Order: sequence, then C-alpha cells, then structure tokens
Amino acid sequence: MTCLQRNTISLAALALLAACAMLPGGEPLQVNVADIESLDGQDLEWRMLVKLRVQNPNDAPVEYDGVYLKLDVLDKTFATGVSDERGTIPRFGEALVSVPVTVSAINVVRHAIGIAVDGKPPEKISYRLEGKLNSGFGSTRFDSHGELALPGAAQ
Repeated sequence: MTCLQRNTISLAALALLAACAMLPGGEPLQVNVADIESLDGQDLEWRMLVKLRVQNPNDAPVEYDGVYLKLDVLDKTFATGVSDERGTIPRFGEALVSVPVTVSAINVVRHAIGIAVDGKPPEKISYRLEGKLNSGFGSTRFDSHGELALPGAAQ
C-alpha cells in the first residue's frame, strides 16, 4: 500500500468519524402542549391549532422543515396533523411549534362510547403525543405520554 493510499484511507476514516459525530443523538426532545386554539372545520371534523413547547436538552440545535403530530387518547388515535413550518430549536433551548390538527367527529363518538361502556366515567384518561420534526438529514422523533385527571373525578 502506498503512502498516498494510506493517507486517503486515513482521511476517509476521519471524515466518517466526523460525520457520525454530527448525527442526531443524545437526549430526546421534551414536548408538551402549550396551548390549543379552535380553528374552522368542515362538516364532520373539528380543527385545532396545537402549540407545542419543544425543549432541546442537547448541545446542538435541531433544525426542522415540517412537523407531524398524532394524539392518541385511551390507546386510540384521536387527532392528527401536519405542518410545513420551519425553524430551529436552539441548543439547550426551547421553541413553540404550531401544528393544525383534525379531529374526526367519528373519533369523538367512538371515544365517548368507549368511556360510557363501563357505566361510570373514568377518573383519568391516558394520552400519548407522538410525532416528528423533519429535516434534510432525516427526522427527530418525539413521544410524550401520561394521564389527565378529569374534572370532578374523585381524587
């Protein structure tokens, strides 16, 4: 192997290591619903603008060009939405990301029937919020879940 070939292989290996160091990784983004506004919908659908507070606990900014959001309630899809919004979540920072979502009236009825089947309203409702921030290099996924106590439920 010639000196030129060794240097070329060494440079290629260094470039590969540098590329791996720039790949997304580290801690997952923290995503919470900051606000929900009502939007005009069509006949059998409701539209809402969901504002997400996205926190980036990493040392590199997250640039995005497009957002997808899915909200599950009681382990069933309740609302979905997409946005072509662009922006940057700064390193060790946060930003508000807005996504219009659609809720089908059929989903509302299905959830209401599922809650009423037991004959008594649940004290808590489980939810899961998942989605992705798209970029030119792939996407950064997020996932948040928990339970919401219903007003008037016994604590």
